[in-house]
Amino acid sequence: MAFVIGVDVGGTFTDAVLDDDAGSVVAAKVPSTPPDYSRGVLDVLGLLAEQLGRPFADVLAETHHIAHGTTSSLNALVMRRVPDVGFLTTKGHRDSIFIMNVEGRYLGRSPHELQHVLAQDKQHGLLPKRHALEVTERIDRDGEVVVALDEDEVRRQVETLLADGIRAIAVSLLWAFRNPVHERRIREIVHGIDPDVFVALSSEVSPRIREFARNSTTIMSTQVGPGLRGYLTDLEASLKDAGLVGPLLVMQSNGGAVAASEAPQQAISTVGSVLTGGVVGSQALGRRLGHRNIISTDVGGTTFLVGLIVDGEPERDTTTVINHHPINVPTLRVHAIGSGGGAIAWVDAGGNLRIGPHSAQADPGPACYDQGGTEPTNTDANLVLGILPATGLLGGRKALNAEKAREAIRTRIAEPLGLSTDDAAAAIHAAQNAQTGDLLRKSVVEAGHDPRDFVLYAFGGSGPAFCAKYATHLGVDEVVVPLGPVASAFSAYGLAASDIALVQELSDPAQLPVDPVRAEKNFAQLEDQVRHGLDRQGLAFDRVEIVREIDMRYAMQLAEVTVPVADGPLDRAALDAAAQRFEARYAELYGPGSGFGAAGIQAITYRVRGRGVLPFSPELPPLERADGPVPTSGTRPVYLEIGQGFVDTPIHDYVALRAGHVITGPAIVEVPTTTVVVPAGRTGTVDELGNLHITQTQQGA
Repeated sequence: MAFVIGVDVGGTFTDAVLDDDAGSVVAAKVPSTPPDYSRGVLDVLGLLAEQLGRPFADVLAETHHIAHGTTSSLNALVMRRVPDVGFLTTKGHRDSIFIMNVEGRYLGRSPHELQHVLAQDKQHGLLPKRHALEVTERIDRDGEVVVALDEDEVRRQVETLLADGIRAIAVSLLWAFRNPVHERRIREIVHGIDPDVFVALSSEVSPRIREFARNSTTIMSTQVGPGLRGYLTDLEASLKDAGLVGPLLVMQSNGGAVAASEAPQQAISTVGSVLTGGVVGSQALGRRLGHRNIISTDVGGTTFLVGLIVDGEPERDTTTVINHHPINVPTLRVHAIGSGGGAIAWVDAGGNLRIGPHSAQADPGPACYDQGGTEPTNTDANLVLGILPATGLLGGRKALNAEKAREAIRTRIAEPLGLSTDDAAAAIHAAQNAQTGDLLRKSVVEAGHDPRDFVLYAFGGSGPAFCAKYATHLGVDEVVVPLGPVASAFSAYGLAASDIALVQELSDPAQLPVDPVRAEKNFAQLEDQVRHGLDRQGLAFDRVEIVREIDMRYAMQLAEVTVPVADGPLDRAALDAAAQRFEARYAELYGPGSGFGAAGIQAITYRVRGRGVLPFSPELPPLERADGPVPTSGTRPVYLEIGQGFVDTPIHDYVALRAGHVITGPAIVEVPTTTVVVPAGRTGTVDELGNLHITQTQQGA
């Protein structure tokens, strides 16, 4: 027997999914345990063992690997809860990180904020100027050493930083992506002075052209690297002491995992790890169900996440933005807002009802948790509306206090708006659906896709309670709620289904036509790095898949587009075909005729993505076929439609449902770890894997 385990550590709950090589799947959910999230990881793993009826140590001893997604890196950066770090760069270029180019005024800002030019500023420094120091050296654009590295000066600057309490240093030298020799020498000097100092090099973290983005990426990776190293080292040690034999893997934002020992040096790559788990899970389930165009939606305790799978492949980005700084991280494209089950409802100065972005998280949690929280949340509203069972969450293990929920909504929302408590709860529910619908339109329609071509997958602890409504806002005809044994732990299922994925990049700007020998040399170097990286993971793969890409742009323009490059020896025809794909994709993104081919096309950054396919991944077991009518466990008053008030609504226990059962809305399906709302005018059909397909009835259509 061999197990694979995925663990998704969120701000409110920690989820886990365990799969064995016989096809059995078990899921578990426990409250997260900030600030020491590792306790929640051990708790949820212990619950998995309990559900299996096996000793904890025996389960760990038979585990092939654990794939772990963590929010710690992202949360630390977003909330700026990071330690002070040092920054070393080429003499004359220290201020680029503070000037922030023009980008510092618009990156990460909403359209509303961009309209207020006078209110914009660039007061988002990553570190104080006294910690940003310069060293004498210069490498030119061709990678040739023009000015030798002044090693004595490096030692003086490093000692200055260490004397100020700095324990982590980011090194980003001009043109180091063409020749990293000086950066590597600086690391040797730092470790010669103090081998315990954490050092990150831009030539390893972000070997791309453009100074500001490369600097900010390296600095942010340095800010979270030591903390991630400490967390993973302690967690892996605890797991090994408890009996884990296989490796601990860490999910990356590119949709694949990497060994925990490797993750800290590329810490910035873990920033979106939890965000991508659901997308990977949707892709895996989509292959089973025959869905190639999927809108992946995850409503957890803190956030609402949206990702797209188009023609069987997740949409990808080469950069992201955190706190107005560009981050060079290959990632699955995921849009997020603070609109989860724990999102706090509030009334602004204009008397408007708002939801989030702040969250009650796990501590103190929503008011109904009765842990000291007094702010009303989506979860409180759903309890007041009768959507959530009075018996509590997690199959009754998490008790809920309805009176505390009503009090929070009455004092903070109902009285300021002149509503009854029930109507205020319904307004919170409606505002949440409208807000999530807005993000869906931005993610799907504004990206040029027709929602009618997609199936929407909805998961997370709160997603199934809202999905039918926000799908209606978008105009999607079919919703799939992945249930079966994974239920609201679907992101953890995605982690367990992930493979090892590594990405290597190299900027080598040149006008097309590029010498095929030059391009082949770049790809050969990157592929060699990827294959060596996969070898270091210490895992046996069924196979290794290699994908080559080039970021291209029109000369004198900034918009780069990633295009695939054919396998095999490169020749002029292969590069011409890549250029044609660039022009076609550019027209798709920006409109026919928007390109300026007469200016010429430039190849900017070469990229190789390697995927080590692991021996097995979770396979959802089939559900028994229905042999009778749909069972119900009674009715209760539920408030689903504003203007209708409470209506006696059938309640279905998911455990009693079988493949082929059809549920007519309005109805509530209670799952041990989530609750599904099937509104009036829609039906829910249980498929052979236990998933619930929610579609419009003919009358509802």
